[in-house]
Amino acid sequence: MTVTLADVAARARVSPATVSRVLNGNYPVAATTRERVLRAVDELDYVLNGPASSLAAATSDLVGILVNDIADPFFGIMAGAAQTEISGPEGSSGRARGEKLAVVCNTGGSPQRELTYLTLLQRQRAAAVVITGGALEDPAHITAMSAKLARLADAGTKVVLCGRPPLPEGAPETRNGSVLAALAFDNRGGGRRLTEHLLTLGHRSIGYVAGPTERTTTRHRLEGHRAALAAAGVAGDQDRLTVHGPYTRSSGYDATRELLRRDPGLTAIVAANDTVALGACAAVRELGLRIPEDVSVAGFDDLPFSVDAVPALTTVRLPLFAAGARAGRLAMGKEDPPPGGIATIGSDLMTRGSTAPPRG
Repeated sequence: MTVTLADVAARARVSPATVSRVLNGNYPVAATTRERVLRAVDELDYVLNGPASSLAAATSDLVGILVNDIADPFFGIMAGAAQTEISGPEGSSGRARGEKLAVVCNTGGSPQRELTYLTLLQRQRAAAVVITGGALEDPAHITAMSAKLARLADAGTKVVLCGRPPLPEGAPETRNGSVLAALAFDNRGGGRRLTEHLLTLGHRSIGYVAGPTERTTTRHRLEGHRAALAAAGVAGDQDRLTVHGPYTRSSGYDATRELLRRDPGLTAIVAANDTVALGACAAVRELGLRIPEDVSVAGFDDLPFSVDAVPALTTVRLPLFAAGARAGRLAMGKEDPPPGGIATIGSDLMTRGSTAPPRG
């Protein structure tokens, strides 16, 4: 059932005119009254209604960019590129034309904070929202996200997913057009090519340091890895040779020590991303082993530090800057959405010094 302005007024115990004044910000309202109205708006998840023309006019100059961890270059690169496009090109006066205020919202990986930021952006009538990184594979969160994105779209907000797969088909409350575009990385293909590279070198005992179990990025990369092993006829208990954890250096360190404890004969370690791979390298060296002579190590993403590691890290390159810039252009209406609203962004294998054939 659609929530009306009158419903908000009844919940806040004020007149509909007072609710309108609070939402439009065009008339002074007592702070306690304003707080009561905004609380009612939040509790009822109220969205302004009206014809398309008024919805378009209702959007502000604000654009939200949601990231899991702004300190992680994976997210920082995409957010920075999107913000550059959102700011607009400079004119002869040195000021940007068509400039929007891009605000980076750091969720810390919290699904609740992700929803809270979207609610706040909805309340501020954001012109667009760019959501970066993998999605949480939790039915309740998928339902809540689907409903929230649909309400944002109804209010005139453009929604762009960057590095995130589209919402599952048939997700409750999903409506056609709630997401303008989904730019999804080919994590499965990248994971498969990386493991195929190790298999071609002759590795058959390969450990895998995976990310958090509940993230789409984790599942897709691991599926690519296991598909390559299956195609090559490599048997073994893959669950035993896989350890999950956060996308952090310390997780890579701890997981690699555990993998080598489980199977000291491992000749290669595949890490969920480059940061995790750094921790894996530290653990290998601490155990008195050499990279790549004793154990090959590979990462994913090709973050800026990967080429400067010693030895340089074999990894899968994702076009993070290009993807973020494209998301920014889509959010600003500078570029048409891809056919069907979905585009798969490919990856490249970067072969460097951290991988080599196993010792005979």
